Amino acid sequence: MLELGTKFLLSYFIGSLMGSLIMGRLRGGVDIRTMGSGNAGGTNALRTQGIWFALGVVVIDIGKGAVAAGVVPALNLPFAPNDPAVSREWLALCCAAAAVCGHVWPMYHRFQGGKGAATFIGTLLVLGPMLVLPLLLVWAWVLTMSGYVGLSTMAAAVFLPVWIAITRLPDEQPLFIYAVAMALFIIYCHRSNIRRMRDGNEHRNDKLMVFRRRAAAGGKPEIDDDA
Repeated sequence: MLELGTKFLLSYFIGSLMGSLIMGRLRGGVDIRTMGSGNAGGTNALRTQGIWFALGVVVIDIGKGAVAAGVVPALNLPFAPNDPAVSREWLALCCAAAAVCGHVWPMYHRFQGGKGAATFIGTLLVLGPMLVLPLLLVWAWVLTMSGYVGLSTMAAAVFLPVWIAITRLPDEQPLFIYAVAMALFIIYCHRSNIRRMRDGNEHRNDKLMVFRRRAAAGGKPEIDDDA
């Protein structure tokens, strides 16, 4: 259990390295938590700082998830030797979850982080790389239909365990459990988005909405779904 606890904490520390705040320091002290939605994730970075800043944020946040899931479990730590009683598969899943939690509640930044989606994708690049494409396809489809990034993220997170259940059970039950836990966690992290959508004041990216753009191009009045 010493190995599990140590590597869980190490993964959490890695997850606490926030891409937006690292990029902000490189930019001269920018803190996007004081701008836009106040979130430290890639979406707010894009809205407030532009595409190159946001790209750097996403690369860091995805990368730390991949490191936590793929590198940390294999480390040979002298003070926490490998425990044969600990499943390597469950160890990797626990380290992956710790990184996502670190991203949401980063100890280095007063526990004010992002919402976990990019880091979750980083863990999937190691745990189940073939799952990333269908996940992103669902995310893009919901985004072009609704214009809501938060809704797209939640829909993709919920879709993933369903897809695993259809295509990989019963062989990959641990991964299915991880996907269910992460879907619930990501929905919890997006509870403010759910409230704003319910109240009709959630930010919507109209430019990405396929049908709304087509309606505008055809000269027909656009429907305001928030009304």
